[in-house]
Amino acid sequence: MATQPSFDVSTGADLQEVDNAVNQSLKEIGQRYDFKGTHCTIVFDRPKATLQLEADDDFKMKAVLDVLQGKLIKRGVPVKNLKLGDIQPAAGGKVRREITLTQGIPTDTAKEIVKAVKAQGFKKVQVAIQGEELRVTAPSKDELQTVITFLRSKDFGIELKFGNYRG
Repeated sequence: MATQPSFDVSTGADLQEVDNAVNQSLKEIGQRYDFKGTHCTIVFDRPKATLQLEADDDFKMKAVLDVLQGKLIKRGVPVKNLKLGDIQPAAGGKVRREITLTQGIPTDTAKEIVKAVKAQGFKKVQVAIQGEELRVTAPSKDELQTVITFLRSKDFGIELKFGNYRG
């Protein structure tokens, strides 16, 4: 029996691009006049996919975050996948903020996507949760294209990537 056309829905950032964006941000922070004499750092924990920002005050924290987001956008990293933590006081009157990168679709979001596709009433479209991604199958390629268009029009709080298209 021939397999049905399918595609995978996933999310995540290229960690090398995040690393590059962090390095570019640190370089810019080191060169900018408004950051002279300040202690502003960005630490990227690759295995945990987290960023630790530290700055002298809330105003500098916002500026550091703006620089970082600008570099991430230029490198094609979806900033929609950044989960910003609260600004917390740190030692020496500084402030700290942790940012988590969403790598893989969280279970509750995956269930929300499946529910939305089923509610739309597509003919013979099957959506299966496979770990941190979804597999969408249908007998017709046109139906799959319609599902992709539908998912792009919705906001699930994360950047969706469509890949592994099999016809």
